[in-house]
Amino acid sequence: MVSQIRDIETIPSNSEIEAFLLEASLIKKYNPKYNVRLTDGKNYLLIKITREEFPKILLSRRDDDKKSVYFGPFPSAGSLRLVLKTIRKIFPYQSVRNHQNRICLYYHLGLCLCPITLDTGEKKLIYRRNIRHIIQFLNGRISTVLKELGKERENYSKAENFEKAAVMQRQIDAIKLVASPFYKPFEFESNSNFKNEIRVKEINELLEYVNKAGVGVKSLSRIECFDISNISGTNAAASMVVFTSGDKDSKYYRRFRIKNPPKIVPNDFAMLAEVIGRRLTHLDSWGTPDLIIVDGGKGQVSAANKVLAQQGIDIPLIGLAKREELIITSDFKILRLARGSNALNLVRRIRDEAHRFAISYHKKLRSKAIFS
Repeated sequence: MVSQIRDIETIPSNSEIEAFLLEASLIKKYNPKYNVRLTDGKNYLLIKITREEFPKILLSRRDDDKKSVYFGPFPSAGSLRLVLKTIRKIFPYQSVRNHQNRICLYYHLGLCLCPITLDTGEKKLIYRRNIRHIIQFLNGRISTVLKELGKERENYSKAENFEKAAVMQRQIDAIKLVASPFYKPFEFESNSNFKNEIRVKEINELLEYVNKAGVGVKSLSRIECFDISNISGTNAAASMVVFTSGDKDSKYYRRFRIKNPPKIVPNDFAMLAEVIGRRLTHLDSWGTPDLIIVDGGKGQVSAANKVLAQQGIDIPLIGLAKREELIITSDFKILRLARGSNALNLVRRIRDEAHRFAISYHKKLRSKAIFS
């Protein structure tokens, strides 16, 4: 085989789980000559999803059922089972062809939605939605799954169904965790400076991206990110998180309760302007950031821009649009960072931490209002 190699092409992936799914799709597409197990009858494992009212997810070695959907083949049976175990924790499903008409052990572990429990139209819809998301996941459309879950979370929040919104958020967090870049533990052990090297790569890459767009950032020693959290303007809160040299620096975190809620709600722009204005009055005591990031698109960037201009303060500013994850510069240029790039990983991590901190304070204010 080696003597016949002419060139080698690599395809970077975002995480080990994405690399695993990509490997399976490429084997199926090209049917490589030296994968003899594909042709000698000892087939690799496939994921089989049946077509019925409550689809089952099974393992198979042959795709001989035309009524089912198949994914694979997967070269590593151990890795395949690990992937399915991970997916099942996020989206519970039935894994036996003929499920008994009673609650099983996996139901108590939160891994199965037994037929006997699917006794309402809403529960049946949830099960079919889980299967749809699993199919999208196995097709490598992880960003599509995240967008759909994000929309469902927002809809539940607007309807004040916070328990279901929290379930959606937990699923989003779990997917982001398994689809994030993975570094093997021995890399940290063999190189004590490994983490710092990752942070330097992230910072340098982000500097390069934003300065190409004319943002004019000299250093990224201190990055501050702001986010707003509220429900139709009530119990409005904001967060300021600080990252020093690419790592969160929680001793400098600040949280804000909105003092002047806008009359027209929701109006995140006005609330963000208030918070940025209050922050800028503490430059001497809190320090000056090298870069300000706001969670949002052109509207949020514009609101922050106006405050900086009114106070005559020149601090580089960018926004990160949620759905498309595009960077918006202060003069409204749009940057699309490469998926899985070090720069995008850094900005996402900062934005997600600001979002978490804002929501936690908003929930505290909401609980206080309910029980006071």
